[in-house]
Amino acid sequence: MDLKPETLAEIEAAIPKYPEAQSAVMPLLHAIQQDQGYISNEAAEWVAEKLGIAPINVLSVVTFYPFFRQHKIGKRHIRVCRTLSCAMAGGAKVCDKMLSEFEAELNQVSPDGEVTVEFAECLASCGSAPVMLVDEDLHENLTVEKAKEICDKIKAEAKA
Repeated sequence: MDLKPETLAEIEAAIPKYPEAQSAVMPLLHAIQQDQGYISNEAAEWVAEKLGIAPINVLSVVTFYPFFRQHKIGKRHIRVCRTLSCAMAGGAKVCDKMLSEFEAELNQVSPDGEVTVEFAECLASCGSAPVMLVDEDLHENLTVEKAKEICDKIKAEAKA
């Protein structure tokens, strides 16, 4: 695995914190995803070997939790909530606006490499629906117009 030295140090520090090495699987996956942007099959196998467990045990964690990604994403990660409150309040229209502004396909990296737009299951902000996360910033009470403003800001930041 080609990981940054600080990521390797974080991994080495995490493992002894747990009574059984396999319990460190999630912290190791988080560290690798932070470093690499996603969890590759190679990374899952590396974690399995590091912890002395079967690769399927690591892959089952990667595929179960939606915050782990198995594919590369754009520089900015946009997740639009699609659960009931957000869907009823116009979440799909917000998502469509984000896709059209970046000429992107759902779950794919935009042609310029800047964004990946995905649907997300509940973002725990039903009272301010529709909502989306841009990286780790929550945007609430969205409209198509607000979505356009957010797109313009992202585009401006990309040029800076």
